[in-house]
Amino acid sequence: MNPFFLEADMRESLCPVCLQRIPARHEHEGDTVLQVKRCPRHGEFRTPVWRGLPAMQGWKKPKLPTPPAPGGSRTKGCPFDCGLCPEHNQHTCTLLFEITSRCNLHCRFCFASAGKSAPPDPDMAALRTLMDNARPRTGPCNVQLSGGEPTMRDDLPQIIGMAKERFPFVQLNTNGLRIAREPSLAAQLARAGLDSVFLQFDGTQDAIYTALRGMPLLREKMEAVRLLSEAGIGIVLVPTVVPGVNDDNIGEILRLGAALCPAVRGVHFQPVSHFGRHPAPDGATRAPEQGPPPAERITLPEIMRGLEKQTAGLVTTDDFLPPGCEHSLCSFHANYLVREDGGLQRLSVQRSACDCRPRPASEGADAAKAFVKRQWAAPRNGAPQQQESTAPQPPADDLDRFLQRAATHTFAVSAMAFQDVWNIDLERVRGCCIHVAAPDGRIVPFCAWNCTSALGVPLHRSGQ
Repeated sequence: MNPFFLEADMRESLCPVCLQRIPARHEHEGDTVLQVKRCPRHGEFRTPVWRGLPAMQGWKKPKLPTPPAPGGSRTKGCPFDCGLCPEHNQHTCTLLFEITSRCNLHCRFCFASAGKSAPPDPDMAALRTLMDNARPRTGPCNVQLSGGEPTMRDDLPQIIGMAKERFPFVQLNTNGLRIAREPSLAAQLARAGLDSVFLQFDGTQDAIYTALRGMPLLREKMEAVRLLSEAGIGIVLVPTVVPGVNDDNIGEILRLGAALCPAVRGVHFQPVSHFGRHPAPDGATRAPEQGPPPAERITLPEIMRGLEKQTAGLVTTDDFLPPGCEHSLCSFHANYLVREDGGLQRLSVQRSACDCRPRPASEGADAAKAFVKRQWAAPRNGAPQQQESTAPQPPADDLDRFLQRAATHTFAVSAMAFQDVWNIDLERVRGCCIHVAAPDGRIVPFCAWNCTSALGVPLHRSGQ
């Protein structure tokens, strides 16, 4: 028995080659936690899932499962019966609708393998049916319109309006290029009811975009930020973090986002995941089924420590908290006030003072939905309006100034580590609160929906 193996570290995962469910475990090599699994047919796979401090064991935050009403029956078990199936332990916080597979970029890394050659878009009637069927099952969750690149659709304002009639908060996941190139588009989206934009934003240097997206895009990204801000749409910068490409730029991204607050509501880092379209390993040294080498992975604690180091302590590792909604190994977050001098004042409690007693999973889902709606939308009409008066007013005290500033200049820093076939953990899948509305009406956890084998075979997309 491995001396670092613990009974509690037993997991379930998938074989990267045949997608069969297999046992897995966590093993420790120094300060690195590996997911280790063995398929009877295809051998052993070892993938780093956590590196360094904060330690994984201290990070875990237990939840009391609150299963949603199942949308399907259990036949093969997780993750094959998604619908959601009776094994699922969390409600829907954010529901994605993929409204196109077309895209105006051909990125090295793409969850959806989107491109110019794509199947026809679902028409308005199909999307209406999908939304109408999903709403009773998910309740008043937040919605993200995704793709592909959703701005490829000329009827996007109508789709936003249709979603807004059924759901309380609508966000757009976009690369921002069409918004930057068509100055009137942002205002059209705002009039349709769009609350927020998840803006692909990989760095502060054009070389980063050339490496990841195939061309320099920084000017257009900044133009999209300007136009969305003028339209009154909240902006979240979303970098895909790739080792050796932009992992040394994450501090600058955070600083830029804070400088652009209140237009930019936060930065949401996504460590690179290897599903959909992604570069193949070097065929001369590594077979495709072996997956990406360890050096091509970056884990959540590495991003936390990188942010602290690259911002010279503007944010610290101890600022970041495990999530209350999704599984605790999936993400981190912290909330700040951007001060007038450009500094950040932490608003969330430090992790060392966090109450980590088990909470109902549904409580975390409700809190997450409320936070996203409150934080990621643009502040409405700035700070709260004060009653006009001609009488002399006493000078504002520190609390007044703080509350006025907090009404507009709160800033969120977060990250989410999506799973691919080499590191998928079915406990995390069952605790997922970010779901995709599949074309056939099923509700599928995001990582299960996007999971593809080492040979490119999809776990779920082929059934759409």
